[in-house]
Order: sequence, then structure tokens, then C-alpha cells
Amino acid sequence: MTQTLDPALRATEWEQWRSANERRRRDPYGYLAYRAVHFLEREPQTFPGVPGAWTTGPEGPVVELGEGESLRVEGTERRGRHTFGPVREREFRWAAETGDVVLELSRRGGRDLLRPLDPTYPLRADYMETPAYAYDPVWIRPAVFERYPQGRPHQVRAAVEGIEHTHEAVGEVVLTVDGNEHRLVVFGRDDDPDLGILLFRDATSGITTYAASRSLALPLPNAGESDLVVDFNRAGNLQCAYTDHAPCPLAPAQNHLPFAVEAGEQIPVLRGGREAVR
Repeated sequence: MTQTLDPALRATEWEQWRSANERRRRDPYGYLAYRAVHFLEREPQTFPGVPGAWTTGPEGPVVELGEGESLRVEGTERRGRHTFGPVREREFRWAAETGDVVLELSRRGGRDLLRPLDPTYPLRADYMETPAYAYDPVWIRPAVFERYPQGRPHQVRAAVEGIEHTHEAVGEVVLTVDGNEHRLVVFGRDDDPDLGILLFRDATSGITTYAASRSLALPLPNAGESDLVVDFNRAGNLQCAYTDHAPCPLAPAQNHLPFAVEAGEQIPVLRGGREAVR
């Protein structure tokens, strides 16, 4: 969804953004259905509820299916050995099915991962809602984008131990709040060069909002331009705010804001009033 610059329409677009986020979360095969995260290695491993012994190497993930075991791959029942091919960094590949469970292959920080997506996983039934601060135009802030002459590799910690991401930093947002200047690093998006991603923490983190990071998509100005509008009402949760099985990138230290950004999505709520990952 593109964002309009017309203030009269921003609240409506925000409601649409919120509704779209909730629809994605409630999808039977959305990230609330992740049952586990398995690190693939060169030595064969087996995983609960997943057929076969799994390895990875130069040819990508490989499964050796034993006697009586099978997987559906692209609609065809497979037995014996199957090679899936190399997995791209930050890819989400629905590689195979076993019963109603989808086996997703991905790659994060140079490590191949296997994650079963199970529509019966209890987190889906327990999820109630993601509260948000009321839409407030005061959190639509003018800023300046200083684009780097070329992208800079930036090491970023992940929400799952054993992974460190490398993202391309494309520039910095210069934001002035209460007379104080803040410079926040912006990462590029693999799927859209016109959008940047701002990962940040603030004084609400761990209190009313997810502790590790929130994410904000930024429509970047054209080359040679610098004016930017930062709408913190669109600050959204990453997958790791809901599940321990998502190795999301975390906000770099430079992007820790000392003030409270009382805008955007808050800590998710589970059945019984419990909070999701805090």
C-alpha cells in the first residue's frame, strides 16, 4: 500500500495497514504457525514430526527419506534422496509438505534453516490481538534522508542465538525531536529499492512495545532529494515479537531513541491476557 501525503487520508490508510497486518497474522500458514526453527548442518539430523534426515552443503539442503517416509514436493510424492538447491539469503521457500504441515527453507546470516509451518500450532489459537497506540498526527515527523554514496554492509544481531545478519545500510535519517538531533541508520530492502527499513527501539520498548525492535518502512526520496516524512504511526512488530522461531534482525545501537515513541503497534496479547514475546 502506498502512503499518501494528504493528512486527511493518512488515518484511513493507517486503519487499512492495521487490518492487513492482522489478516496476515491470522493466516493458517502465517508466522504464528512456526512450530520450530532447525539449523541445518553438514552432518545428518532428524527433527520431531519431520520425515527424513537433513543436511546442507554446497548443493543446498538435502533430505534422505527412510523406509516408509515421503514428502510432497511441488505436488509430487518424493521418496529416497531429494536435493532442494541453494537457498538465497532472506528467502522464504515453501519447499515441501508432510500432511498439513509446510516445510519452509530459509537462509539467515549464512545458515540454512528449516521451519515447519503447522496450522494446528497452539500459538495460532492463543493469539488474540496486537494493540496499537491511537493514530496521532503528532507522530508524523519531517526529516532529512542522507543517502550514502554506496551501500555499506552492516552487521546486525538476530533475535535467535547463533545468527548474525548482514544488511546493506543505504543512508541515515536525520530527525529532530525537542530540539535534539537523532541520526538513524536505514537499511535497504531486497524487494524494493524505493523503500528503506528503519529498525528502532525507544523508551516504550519492553514496557508497552516489543523490547528488541520495531520496524518502519520508509518511502525513500528520489536521488538528489532529501526531504522525508517519518510516520511513526506505522511502526510495526517484526515476527520475533510473536514467536521464538523467527530470527529477525534487531535494531542497531545507533537506532535506540531516548524518548518514548507512543505510536504504532504494541506488545501482542495472547489468550488469557498473556503477552507474547516481550
